[in-house]
Amino acid sequence: MPLSRRTLLKSAAAGAVSTWTPAPGLSLFAAAAQPSERPLLVIVHLRGGADGLNLVSPATDSDFIAARTSELRVAADGPGAGYALANGPDPKIDFRLHAAAGGIAELYQSGVLAIVHAAGLTDGTRSHFVATDMIERGIADEASLARIRDGWLARYLQIDPAARAEAGAISAAGAVSGELVGWKPALAVPDLAGGLAPAGGPQAHEVLTRLYASAGDPVCDAGRAALAAMATIDRAVPRDARGAVIPYSPEAGASYDTAAEFGRPLKTLAQLIKMDLGLDVATVDIGGWDTHEYQPGRFRNAVTRLSNGLAAFWNDTTRYHDRMVVVTVSEFGRRLRSNRSMGTDHGRAGVMMVLGAKVKGGRFHGGWPGLSNARLDEGVDLAVVTDYRQVLTEILRHRGALPASHVFPGYVEKGPLGLFGA
Repeated sequence: MPLSRRTLLKSAAAGAVSTWTPAPGLSLFAAAAQPSERPLLVIVHLRGGADGLNLVSPATDSDFIAARTSELRVAADGPGAGYALANGPDPKIDFRLHAAAGGIAELYQSGVLAIVHAAGLTDGTRSHFVATDMIERGIADEASLARIRDGWLARYLQIDPAARAEAGAISAAGAVSGELVGWKPALAVPDLAGGLAPAGGPQAHEVLTRLYASAGDPVCDAGRAALAAMATIDRAVPRDARGAVIPYSPEAGASYDTAAEFGRPLKTLAQLIKMDLGLDVATVDIGGWDTHEYQPGRFRNAVTRLSNGLAAFWNDTTRYHDRMVVVTVSEFGRRLRSNRSMGTDHGRAGVMMVLGAKVKGGRFHGGWPGLSNARLDEGVDLAVVTDYRQVLTEILRHRGALPASHVFPGYVEKGPLGLFGA
């Protein structure tokens, strides 16, 4: 039975993680080198439904304090106080970033990271699978899932005249992300420590080449495109005189070690960016956000991985800051009130973050609905004020004028949030 393209991609680049000696400290304020003309968009998925109210808390809001135990909100004072965030959406409330998010706090304070609170799907669902499918396909109603099968990034790339057909769209994971479904040249690249080639070496490559030799067949066309893109990337991986892959060394003292398993895909993505092969869009996943029980410790660990990973990635890619935008997204937020298992259940609105040298950072964008009973969604959830598609549309507009109605079917474009400077 012929190998599917997904099977082929999952088999690529299996190998051990490279090692290096990390240098101490962060270099968040290093000057960018000569910028490239090509923009780069990175989507970071917080898989599982991240609790935006625990990541970025309205710490002094009396309704919030009354609704949640102290372990599930960020404190405004005391030894466990979170990071103060200037320019919040409500001047009467002290918004605080989780105490484990030191790297994100530095990015915010340096003016390159913006926060959009109360963001998400306008048509609510509490199913991980349905919400994820809707966000990856760029829609906001469950009924559209039956007729819209491709991802919003795939639709964007189809109308972007600058999109590259080879090595231009990457998921730094074991499988191609849902946003890229429908874009045939998309690749899944989980690791580059052993190069990028089909499992089985040259013999397997030869078998696959013959398998996909037929012209005009869509599966064969996709197979050949995948093999060609893998070969292009593999040739760009640095090797020594014996042909062994040279372990990757991050720049600017960046260390992915403290990001745990989130470090590997970020390190892989940084390598791909520095190969200058024409990467346009990329996706990265970080799990661990489905915190129905024992949330305090589990959430702290997830925030630590996210914060340290983003800081390391930003330090490591200094030369590309002017061309790069990173945006975080999660399928939904969590309930305002905690449950009996010291956790929070599936909710509605969450938090998005936008990182980039041209981002109007150090501030919140979008509105804040408040947490009084009258302002909650169905009386239990933080209400969605900003449609997640508004954030993504503004990022695409920053890359160049494109019809939002094609990328996000059914979306009525709203005015800009003001995420980017002149």
